[in-house]
Amino acid sequence: MMMKLDKKFAGKDFITLHDFSHEDIVYMLDVADHIKREKKAGQAINYLQGKTLGMIFLKNSTRTRVSFETGIYYLGGVGLFLSAADLQIGRGEPIKDTARTLSRFLNGIMIRTFSHDDVLELAQFADIPVINGLTDLLHPCQALADVQTIREHKGELKGLKMVYFGDGNNMAHSLMFAGAKLGMEVVIASPEGYQPDQHIFELATKDALANGGSVKVIADPLAAAQGADVLYTDVWASMGQEAEAEKRIKALQSYQLNDKLLSVAKKDAIVLHCLPAKRGLEITDEVIEGAQSVVFDEAENRLFAQMAVMALIMQDK
Repeated sequence: MMMKLDKKFAGKDFITLHDFSHEDIVYMLDVADHIKREKKAGQAINYLQGKTLGMIFLKNSTRTRVSFETGIYYLGGVGLFLSAADLQIGRGEPIKDTARTLSRFLNGIMIRTFSHDDVLELAQFADIPVINGLTDLLHPCQALADVQTIREHKGELKGLKMVYFGDGNNMAHSLMFAGAKLGMEVVIASPEGYQPDQHIFELATKDALANGGSVKVIADPLAAAQGADVLYTDVWASMGQEAEAEKRIKALQSYQLNDKLLSVAKKDAIVLHCLPAKRGLEITDEVIEGAQSVVFDEAENRLFAQMAVMALIMQDK
């Protein structure tokens, strides 16, 4: 049976989890779980019948494109794939003009791009909801799917220790916000020069204090892994950082998620990776294929977490 959705989300942007309260995020997770159950039971999930989502991809993708395109279809709507080659943005049209034009045609916009400022400008000038599908600063859709996956496997989120290993990138930032808002103990294990953005850390620390959680950044990966409930990693060189790959491998090689780190975590700890994975670099093949890995459950939940976001913010007011 389709869920009656809270109208307070209608028309809102989804740019960062920092913008939402603990209760908001828990509600999003509840909607995601409900939609997942409905879909697997073969029930109607056409929350967005006849709606259109423009999907702007200035950065290539596998999971983001397939999950959004499939998700809007399952919800009863239509997704339009728009690359730089398809849009006048690629020929220099200002984002503010694109935002106002697309607002006349669509019911929502998802953008996956490099600069976070592009998303902020798009949201400022669009009259329809904007979803951050990824920027170099944040990846909130992935973090929402991550905490959905953790809750599925652990039952509760509050008080769990989640440790992220490697580059303090967009994924580390969004995990800090998600964990902080949900009362988790978040530890980022990164070397000097690769630690998270200080401003994001300060915001997440305030979020944690307000919700009974904590956020910590340390350099020692083995100390970080002690007693962890969740171990998480990401690629060391993200898209656009290929020229730095060799330097990054050298700096981050001791942060590999391997059996040594698993051995000091809790016996029932779970392993996550947002994918794509460079096996043998940030994570070993044995760990990603091991019994504690829930990486492909996590990948699947991108679909349902994003369907929840779309259903909530693209619904009629």
